Amino acid sequence: MLKSFNLNSELSNDITENDQSLKRLKNMNRSDTADKPTELQDVFDMELLQRIQDAFSDATGVAAIFVDRFGNPALKYSNFTPFCSAIRTIPEFYKHCTNSDDMGGRYANRVQRPKIYTCHGGLVDMAVPIQVRGEYIGAILAGQVRIPAEEAAQLPTGAPGCLTDFSDYPEFLELRKTVPHSTLKRVKAAAELMFTIANYLAELSASRNTQEKLRLTNEQLMLEIHRRSEAESALRDADLRALKAQINPHFFFNVLNTIGRLAMLEGATQTQEMVYHFSDLLRYTLQTGENDFVRLEDELNNARNFLHIQKVRQGDHLHYAFDCDESLNAAFCPFMIVQPFIENSIKYVVEARRVPSTITVKTEADGNDLLIHIVDDGDGIPDEKIDALLNESFRTDESKKGMGIGVQNVNKRLRYYYGSGYGVTYVKGLDRGTHVIIRIPNKTLPGSN
Repeated sequence: MLKSFNLNSELSNDITENDQSLKRLKNMNRSDTADKPTELQDVFDMELLQRIQDAFSDATGVAAIFVDRFGNPALKYSNFTPFCSAIRTIPEFYKHCTNSDDMGGRYANRVQRPKIYTCHGGLVDMAVPIQVRGEYIGAILAGQVRIPAEEAAQLPTGAPGCLTDFSDYPEFLELRKTVPHSTLKRVKAAAELMFTIANYLAELSASRNTQEKLRLTNEQLMLEIHRRSEAESALRDADLRALKAQINPHFFFNVLNTIGRLAMLEGATQTQEMVYHFSDLLRYTLQTGENDFVRLEDELNNARNFLHIQKVRQGDHLHYAFDCDESLNAAFCPFMIVQPFIENSIKYVVEARRVPSTITVKTEADGNDLLIHIVDDGDGIPDEKIDALLNESFRTDESKKGMGIGVQNVNKRLRYYYGSGYGVTYVKGLDRGTHVIIRIPNKTLPGSN
């Protein structure tokens, strides 16, 4: 069924000789970017591209189709000739058509210029590569026109390298007579026009996409700078007591130790314990003021000292308990993240109600994370107020009352150190009481057991 006309087979020979390099080029195109290759739909508005394709086809009188980097149609065909539609119903001829298109597209990509060739059906086709900053993202396949025989003889032949004899298909020969006529000059002009328009639009869209990515990156950078600034401000607030108390701390400890010894000599055991607990509390604050990370055990001991002092003040109005997993004692823990919640329970539960109240501190492992629970049996917090408690706007409304500032500072610091998956949450839907959960990674300090 195939009859050779000895036309120039430069296109077919070049592709055969460079088959391995073309395969490498195709693989490079598939992995050209770190994330994923650029696709036509990443660059173009596909509805607009369809209108451009249809307008181009109507203006030039040639059929046209945009294909992706692998030769798959990305749009609907424009002005596909009845002859081409008919011969593609024969599997053998359909294979020649698709192979010819594939050769043209790959060759145009390799030379980075439009390629004009004669298909196996004797019609002139063109392949116009579309590239974005050197990356091949697809092509425009167009043509399906007849040109004078002497001009067609100047063109290479696509797959299978020769023309098909349709003498056994007279209906196909009749349909071929209806294919529009053109000239090689007009075909070349159409190819250059589409090459210029498509690649200009591709580069323009890619530049806009890049500008948008840069804008989003800048926004994220500004948010990170703002978040860092807030975290540093929260850290300064957490260290405020230490900064105020650093006027000769050794003098404070000497005085406290002297008071403790006097209390012991006088038999004032409770006063002695009060002094020593306060001394440990002050020492913890001063010694860790310049280091925002401590062992979890030290943070919990500080909470115990604070509660012991409050117990002396509140008497039977305050009860407290610790239910802690000792295997977590060496965990890497930010400084002063438990006490602010205990202070809230003291102020808004124990002191506000003046009835016996209990505060419980519990630690447990949760996969690769560590959970610290602070629970009281007060009247609780309404769910809508819980939502506001960790919100920055709440600080403006309630700052005069002192509620929420320490909570927000702890939450900001934890999110700054560990990311949005960590921080402070309140259990909602409780009939009474408040249940705070602090989530941090379960990591140990270097050298800890």
